[in-house]
Amino acid sequence: MTQTAAIWLVILAALVAANLPFINDRWLVVGARAHQGKPFFARALELLLLYFLVGALALLIEKRAGQIAPQGWEFYAVTGALFITLAFPGFVYRYLMHRGRRPAH
Repeated sequence: MTQTAAIWLVILAALVAANLPFINDRWLVVGARAHQGKPFFARALELLLLYFLVGALALLIEKRAGQIAPQGWEFYAVTGALFITLAFPGFVYRYLMHRGRRPAH
């Protein structure tokens, strides 16, 4: 796999993983469906877990490509902010779109 393909794979994985907690009502994507819907804190915890899983994927790809570069707190702050930004479409879909609007009388 080329470096460009590996980078796009991580970006695509991050985009999908960031939106998964907001798109479905299953616990950890594969668990039982929540009857009343998942609370926001559960979605946020899933988002954090998926952030670490995508990070592990990126670390694995980096290790296969060569030596792993040491990272400081700045790297994690930027990637965390990017992951939250990538989650915006799922957040909008879950909380801001009004499905089933009532017609005005």
